[in-house]
Amino acid sequence: MKEPFRFYLFAAAAMLAAPAAAVLTVPRPEQSGLISGVQRPSAAVSAAEVRQTVPAPAEAYRVLRTGSGEIEEIPVRDYLIGAVAAEMPASYAPEALKAQAVVSHTYAERIRLQNQRCPDASLRGADFSDDSAHYQAFYSAEQMRLAGGAHFAENYDKIADAVDAVCNLLLYADGEPIVAAFHAVSAGKTEASENVWGGALPYLVPVGSEWDSSAPHFEEETVLAAGTVRKALTGKYPQIVLPEEPAEWFQITDVSASGTVRTVRCGSEVLTGQALRELLSLRSACFAVTARGDRLVFTTKGFGHNVGMSQYGANELARRGTDCAGILAHYYPGTVLAGIP
Repeated sequence: MKEPFRFYLFAAAAMLAAPAAAVLTVPRPEQSGLISGVQRPSAAVSAAEVRQTVPAPAEAYRVLRTGSGEIEEIPVRDYLIGAVAAEMPASYAPEALKAQAVVSHTYAERIRLQNQRCPDASLRGADFSDDSAHYQAFYSAEQMRLAGGAHFAENYDKIADAVDAVCNLLLYADGEPIVAAFHAVSAGKTEASENVWGGALPYLVPVGSEWDSSAPHFEEETVLAAGTVRKALTGKYPQIVLPEEPAEWFQITDVSASGTVRTVRCGSEVLTGQALRELLSLRSACFAVTARGDRLVFTTKGFGHNVGMSQYGANELARRGTDCAGILAHYYPGTVLAGIP
């Protein structure tokens, strides 16, 4: 299974109605180290207050297609079907697919509103693009057909049913769509956003997801030649000084309660676990490292950045009888699931 969560613009928790200068937009956290300067919002408002304060949602999204360079208007329903198809296996349970649809819709609305206040010139007036390196992944119907093969019609109908069931629902906190972070598989407990991106949000906090330990490839080894690791480190950090023995290159110095490596000493440099994960293409920043001769072995747990909803965990909860609302309440505590105005 591909990693379904390859993006996230970790926006400031400032109200989207605030002046544009107050909105902090940060590049995809999976591409960077720590993110600072994020303020904690106040407690979530009620569903009734949400309906009074949030702008009307889009009927269609303006999507910059990276292949053609054209801006295409895609009806919200079609966009959500394509986003869910690209981000979660169609084999997952219906309630998990519904949860993903709400999360994908919340993400799209937040980014759309954010770009209204603080436009990204590279989008040329679009709400976002289909570039999964920077925004949410999205499949066109043709891409879904190619990916689904003989199961295309069945998969499409299943995802469309999930989207139709929740297309009028978003997750809110403090009167605005939340930063709806998600990942493929947690390390058994999800992570606080500040331990990954440097900014705290009251709904992106550690919650139990112990059933994730049953996921295929939950624990994996990435074995790299010492020369490959040295080349990666010196290419990114030219000033780094490494000991002669590869066994002495890494010392993990700080680990969160959820298992994320917050800091690791790499020779003369101290890096975040996320920075090392990105540099070496590790499955997660929940890792241990050992040496085997001239090779370094990184043993990871989970898949993704570990913040917000675990997709595998959502599927397990659904299989055990938890509905969409319960899944979302578990992974985003304190948020409001409300109908859009």
